[in-house]
Amino acid sequence: MSESPAPRPKRIPPYQAVAAELIREIGQGMYDSDPFPSEGDLVARFGMARMTIRRALDVLREQGLITTRWGKGSMVVPVDQRPTSGMR
Repeated sequence: MSESPAPRPKRIPPYQAVAAELIREIGQGMYDSDPFPSEGDLVARFGMARMTIRRALDVLREQGLITTRWGKGSMVVPVDQRPTSGMR
């Protein structure tokens, strides 16, 4: 009998990897005084599809870290206005 192969390591979806990186940067205060990058800037930076970036931004919005206004882009929510529950 042959042995079964070792289980593959779980792979994190690309949008979650992008979200995790952006969450780390927001936590470090990287965007406190600078505008948050546009979708196009993030597509170029991470080399991923626009839909992947949108899903990552959805994660940040769901966690209360950014707000987005059509025509204005995304902005980081000030620390004192962020929700305290559900943050990772």
